[in-house]
Amino acid sequence: MERILIRGGRVIDPSQGLDDNIDILIEDGKIAAYNPTARGDERVIDARGKIVSPGLIDMHVHLREPGHEDDETIATGTRAAVAGGFTSIACCPNTDPPIDTPATVEFVRQKAARDGHCNVYVIACVSKDRKGEELAEIGQLVAVGAVAFSDDGAPVYDPELMRRAFEYCLMFDKPVCNHCEIPELTRNGVMHEGLVSLILGLPGIPAAAESVMVARDIALAEATGGRLHVMHVSTLGSVEAIRRAKARGVRVTAEVTPHHFTLTDESLRAFDSNFKMNPPLRSEEHVKACLEGLRDGTIDVIATDHAPHAKEKKMQELDRAPFGVVGLETALPLVIMRLIKPGILSWSEALAKLTINPARILGIPKGTLQIGADADVTVIDPDVRWMVEPEQLHSKSKNTPFAGWALEGRATVVIVGGVIKYQLGEQA
Repeated sequence: MERILIRGGRVIDPSQGLDDNIDILIEDGKIAAYNPTARGDERVIDARGKIVSPGLIDMHVHLREPGHEDDETIATGTRAAVAGGFTSIACCPNTDPPIDTPATVEFVRQKAARDGHCNVYVIACVSKDRKGEELAEIGQLVAVGAVAFSDDGAPVYDPELMRRAFEYCLMFDKPVCNHCEIPELTRNGVMHEGLVSLILGLPGIPAAAESVMVARDIALAEATGGRLHVMHVSTLGSVEAIRRAKARGVRVTAEVTPHHFTLTDESLRAFDSNFKMNPPLRSEEHVKACLEGLRDGTIDVIATDHAPHAKEKKMQELDRAPFGVVGLETALPLVIMRLIKPGILSWSEALAKLTINPARILGIPKGTLQIGADADVTVIDPDVRWMVEPEQLHSKSKNTPFAGWALEGRATVVIVGGVIKYQLGEQA
C-alpha cells in the first residue's frame, strides 16, 4: 500500500477541534503522522488552497439493491458517494426483499466490500418485512453488523411497536431512525400543503403530518430511555419539538437534507417531478426553522436521503411519480454555498454534521483524522465552480432537482482506508 502525503492543506477535524495548516502522512491505511519529514517515496497530494477533512459520512442513503437495480446498484451508489466526497454511508433497508434478516445484511456488506468504493454500513428494518406488525430480530441483526434500525420509506406507525423497538435497541445501544409521518394526514398528498398547493390545485401534505409523529416518538424515547434519530426533518414544529426535548435531556438526534434547507415549495410551480420528495419541500418559514436548527445545534447531521429513481418512473404526472431525489453528488457544494459562505455555519460546524456527528450516532469508528485512525480523507476545493449536468452524475438515476445549477465547491480527492478512490476528473 503506497504512502500518501497530503501537503499544504487547511486541515479541519471537528473531532479534535483541529483547524490548522499541516501536512498529513498516510501509511498502511492509517493516519500515521502530522508534519512528517518526507522520505521521498510518498505519493504527494498538493492541497494548497483546499480543505482537508475527515472523510464525509452520509447516514441516510438508498442503494436500492437488492430488488430495484434499475434505479441504483450498490456499485453505482457507492461510486456516486465517493464522487460527492463521502467515504462512508449507511444504507436504508427499503429494498426488495427488505433488509430484515442476517442474510440480507450480509449480502449488502459483502457486495459493497467487493465493489470496493467506500465503507457501507447497514441500517436494518425495525419490523419484519417492513410491515410494521412484528419486530425484526434486532439482536441477530446487530450481531451481523446492523448499526441502526428503521423502516424508512414508511414510518413505524404502531406506537406499541415503536416503544418495543426503543426498548430492544436500548439493549444494544442502537438508534431507531424514524421517517416521521402520519399516513392519515398525507394520503394522496403530492407537495407541502400551503398557498402554493392551493394555487396549483395539488393535494397537500400538512406540516403537522410530520411534527405530530416527531412529538409521539420523542415521548416514547423519553419514556423508555431509547435513542431516537429523526430522519429528514422539514418543519418548524419538528425543529421546535426536538429543541425542547434536547433541553430536557431526551436522547434524540436529527438530520436535515440539503434540498430541504435550499429549496421551497415554490419549486413545484414547474410541475417537475424532480422536486417531488417526501417529506415535501416546505415553505420559507419551515426552511428558516431548519437553518436555525442547524445553526443552534438542534440538528446534528446533514444527510442526503439519496433516493434514486429511473427516468421512466420520474417522467410521469406529478401525482403518479415516486417521491425522492438523488443527492450524494450535490450535497457538499450546497452545504458550502447555503450554509458556510453565508455564515450560518463555520467550516468546523458544518463538517461536524458531515463527519463525527453521524459517526457517533451510528457508533462507527469513523469521522476523525486522529493519529492511528483509518485513513478516510476528503480533500475539498471550496471555490471550484461547476455545472450540474445530470448525465455526468455517477448515480445510475439522474433525478436531481439541481440540474443546470452552477455550484461552488466539491471534493477533489477522496481517500478510503488509505487508498485514493476518487480524484476530480477521473475515477481512481
